[in-house]
Amino acid sequence: MLGRYYYHQIFRKSIISFGTLFNNIVIKRRVAQSKVESLKVPVQYGPTQKYLAMIAAEPTPNRGPSQITLPRISFEIKGLNYDGARKLVPTQFAKSLPKAGTGEENKPVQYSQFMPVPYNLDVELSIISKNQDDGLQILEQILPNFHPSVNVSIEIIDETHEERDIAIVLNGVNYQDDYEGDFSARRTLVWTLNFTVKTYLFGPVDVQKDIRKVTLDYRSDIVRRNAELRYTAEVASTATPPVPRDEIDPETDSYKVVETYEDMYSEDNSFFGLE
Repeated sequence: MLGRYYYHQIFRKSIISFGTLFNNIVIKRRVAQSKVESLKVPVQYGPTQKYLAMIAAEPTPNRGPSQITLPRISFEIKGLNYDGARKLVPTQFAKSLPKAGTGEENKPVQYSQFMPVPYNLDVELSIISKNQDDGLQILEQILPNFHPSVNVSIEIIDETHEERDIAIVLNGVNYQDDYEGDFSARRTLVWTLNFTVKTYLFGPVDVQKDIRKVTLDYRSDIVRRNAELRYTAEVASTATPPVPRDEIDPETDSYKVVETYEDMYSEDNSFFGLE
């Protein structure tokens, strides 16, 4: 069962969608009586401690005399948990037809997958600033959008173009002000926001062909006799010239279903009254 390779990049897509929510935040500062400068807040993936260490570190010849610019936003994955409240029927299949532009839209195929498994990503987002007003500007542009969640639509499966609404839930906000110490130490303000990204995990995609012909053998005496009667149903083109059975497009081509019965032990088919 295990060991079949597939990789839908669902975690990667979910965390990228999360970070995209915060990539257009801008703060403004008054630098003169009538002049205001705007600064786009950078967003990076990584632990907060990494950037705090860079702020506290002494400048080196390789890094130059400047430290990292503040404010900035960082986020990272903190945990992963199964969400039983969103559990679906594990044996149920989801089937879909290939979309236009995939090269498979005119072929008798369909995609099949088991229903997804719900998982929650715990993500921690940190707002690092050197003064209070910068941090409050960023915080005020984020919090009103979460009440307490925001839905983001992403394409989870590339083969089937499956789209899902991913709920991003804000769980809480914490605040840290490192103002203690001597006057040579740089002050750092950190707002920490905890989120839950409600994503889904899908299994492998199976490609199945449409059923164009069915053959059924059955018998009247299930104990003492073998199969006696054969029933066949198949799709046949009504176009001129006829289209091969496997190339019929059910949406555009005309076709009919041909049913036949055959007595497997009598060539004249008289025993079951099939003539």
